[in-house]
Amino acid sequence: MNVEAIKAIYFYEMARTRRTLLQSVVSPVVSTALYFIVFGAAVGSRMQEIGGVAYGGFITPGLIMLTLISQCVANGSSGIYFPKFTGTIYEVLSSPVAMTEILIGYVGAATTKGMIIGLIILATAAFFVDLSIAHPVLMLFFMLMTAVTFSLAGFIIGIWAKNFEQLSLVPMLVVPPLIFLGGTFYSVEVLPPFWQTVSHFNPVLYLVSGFRWSFFEISDVEPLISILMIVAFLGLCLGFLSWVFRTGYKLRN
Repeated sequence: MNVEAIKAIYFYEMARTRRTLLQSVVSPVVSTALYFIVFGAAVGSRMQEIGGVAYGGFITPGLIMLTLISQCVANGSSGIYFPKFTGTIYEVLSSPVAMTEILIGYVGAATTKGMIIGLIILATAAFFVDLSIAHPVLMLFFMLMTAVTFSLAGFIIGIWAKNFEQLSLVPMLVVPPLIFLGGTFYSVEVLPPFWQTVSHFNPVLYLVSGFRWSFFEISDVEPLISILMIVAFLGLCLGFLSWVFRTGYKLRN
């Protein structure tokens, strides 16, 4: 494996984050802090506890997942799309670098950015709500698996997109409904039976539920099922990218 090539792609992408620090890090952290102020403090003070947890604390795992998923999809897609847009991707593809090494470099950088932002938001949450993490190792596992999986999903979107409209289509029209209907701000048990059934087809529900269990040991889905679902989604993304690399879909033509 060409470690130097992976490092070159990885550090180039991380340098791009440093150049756009305000947009890449400060903006999502400030936006999430506003969620804590509005929903955690203003609305949460008038809400009943959920599963013995104050509403402000209950929504914290969901808010972290909301930002983590959004940022990983955005970073994963833009990382590969802009080299395609400018034509520099062909220099990378013509170099003696394997597709897996290109993937590790881009997705590794997107994952790192997502984890940094997620951990900053976790630290920020402590200023607004009382937090306790019952299973810190499992919490980090869910964060890492989610960051890797949605960075891969973003990478797929970046390969598929032909223009900026397509690049923003999935992050703007698909990801937000999945997040907001995935139990970010509520327990799915409060929904009517039909919508509870529909919610269980939403993969984000399993991520938010498992992540919340690592904090408070309360969830809408068994933690083991949540782990199996995120592993299955990760495998699906890897399987699709394996086909892309074999066929050169949207990369070699």
